[in-house]
Amino acid sequence: MTELQPETARPGVQRLPGGRLGVFAVVCLVVSAAAPLTVAASAGATSYRLGGLGGPLAMLVCAVVLICFSFGFTAMSGHVTNSAAFYAYVGKGFGRPAGLGVAAVTTFAYVVLTCSFYGFIGFFTAIGMRTIFGIEVHWFVGSALAWGVVTFLGHRSAEAGARVLAVILTGEVGILVILSVAALVNGGPEPMSLGSYQPGLLFVPGAAALFVLGFGAFVGFEGTAIYAEEAKRPKRTVPLATYIAVGFLGAFYSFVFWIYTVAFGVDGVLLAAQEDDFQDMIFIASTTYLGDWAAKVIAVLVVTSFLACVLAFHNSSARYIFSLGRDRVLPAYLGEVHPRHGSPSKASLTVSCIAAVPLIVVAVTGADVFLVFGLIAYAIGVAAIIFAQAVAALAVVAYFAKDRRGHSPWRVLIAPAIGAFGLTVAWIAIVANFSIISGLEGAWQNIALILPTPILFVAGILLANRWRRTDPARFDGLAQDIGTTTIVVDRVE
Repeated sequence: MTELQPETARPGVQRLPGGRLGVFAVVCLVVSAAAPLTVAASAGATSYRLGGLGGPLAMLVCAVVLICFSFGFTAMSGHVTNSAAFYAYVGKGFGRPAGLGVAAVTTFAYVVLTCSFYGFIGFFTAIGMRTIFGIEVHWFVGSALAWGVVTFLGHRSAEAGARVLAVILTGEVGILVILSVAALVNGGPEPMSLGSYQPGLLFVPGAAALFVLGFGAFVGFEGTAIYAEEAKRPKRTVPLATYIAVGFLGAFYSFVFWIYTVAFGVDGVLLAAQEDDFQDMIFIASTTYLGDWAAKVIAVLVVTSFLACVLAFHNSSARYIFSLGRDRVLPAYLGEVHPRHGSPSKASLTVSCIAAVPLIVVAVTGADVFLVFGLIAYAIGVAAIIFAQAVAALAVVAYFAKDRRGHSPWRVLIAPAIGAFGLTVAWIAIVANFSIISGLEGAWQNIALILPTPILFVAGILLANRWRRTDPARFDGLAQDIGTTTIVVDRVE
């Protein structure tokens, strides 16, 4: 059996068991959500196509903005613990109505992103089977298999998922490092150059696309605080995991994007990016510098990368739904913890059921799973989560402006304000250039895809204010600090 023993926690509520996840496990969960291989393969090539040579520097700038936000974000995690981090943080900074509004946006974003990644898995599984084995497989087969794996792992503890993600992440990073070393050792068609790091490249026409792709590449980093309830020593684990995750991703993305200029040359990479098969640039580079085997390995790892990504976002979605069920925003049974695994199992199953619906609809209707479903759902989710990050950053500043609680002004006021400004500008850039990630040219089509974010935010605020008048007990239970728990385990796995 499993016995939960609260230390400093809100009484009378279900809590996820603490003491399970260390720094490495949380980093794996968060970095896997960012899917570094798929970012390197898709966003890397796209950045050269749409924004010129500035991609490597833009990735570093995005990382700096997010680290500034992280200073306040992680300071907040030491004072407020909740598996729906933005929900609780905004609730403390701007009040419960705003907290519920951002919770609605974030839950929506995570669920939509989860659905989109199922579509991508199916699409790239079909390509991989055709490329490696010469077999035609319908995309739904890959999506369905991934759905089964994620549903099983989501039912269990996050610790079990973290172990799987660690293996996948090692493969992703490993093949990119091997490719990078091969390109550096063998040299490319042109002399090596650090020209991609010239500041002026961030202000040329089309450079806004670099930041759309850049901030989108880090989506999911805020997951460190989502696992605070389940972390070992959360006041240490959450900040350290956040800094490691963002720092690693920023440096790694920048380096791998720069390697494109080594593999193809500074002039050659721009020419290659304008070709119709520009998305195959990483496969072309791997075949050139490592051989056909590497391209096949990458084809497999792209699929497992998306599997890691969908598992990470599934876990985040489940924890938000769990928290909202616990606070009676959603049905209370969704806020129950599995008695054996200590997981938000009912919330997890709910996410799986939701994700299955659009996959079945797309399969039955014969719609394009990549362009009509995956890419559009991804665009909606990215816009929503960047909006939630920006609101959370502002809420952190508001929270500590009243009382710094022993923290330095830099950590809880100045740095988070810089992060909030950067994220606000990023969201505006994403809205203004939404067609880059949606793939749709029509203005009204793109506006319609952006609208769910502000609508949900306002709806959450209005609902909370209604409960303030009609159901004060429910209102008072919103966006609370759940506290931490220890766990004593005596069970048969």
